[in-house]
Amino acid sequence: MNVSWTPDVNDKMCPSRIVLEHVTSRWGVLVLAALLERSYRFSELRRTVGGVSEKMLAQTLQTLERDGFVHRDAKPVIPPRVDYTLTALGREAAEQVWSLARWTERKLEAVERARAEYDAAKTSLQAEPA
Repeated sequence: MNVSWTPDVNDKMCPSRIVLEHVTSRWGVLVLAALLERSYRFSELRRTVGGVSEKMLAQTLQTLERDGFVHRDAKPVIPPRVDYTLTALGREAAEQVWSLARWTERKLEAVERARAEYDAAKTSLQAEPA
């Protein structure tokens, strides 16, 4: 695809929104992050990415493969062996989203504190008579 206009993620019709959705989805982030470590077989990846169903993992991998982030290497052996690795583009995306994921881990306490303050303020406003 030859882009003759400048992509703008704020434009509701910009295709970059879909790519952003793929790499920042719950499973997209976790799959990309896991593949930063090494290549994985499907079952290994499913165990590593806790909570993902087989169907969602398959869909996520297929989407990331289509977008050029993941390489699927099917070996013609019995039993079949399929390995998933990051492409150069996938590694770049994975490093970006993994950085954000690590940041959320570091800031979790601050977020929880903000939530508690927000909830306490909402509760006190609702308790006041009209």
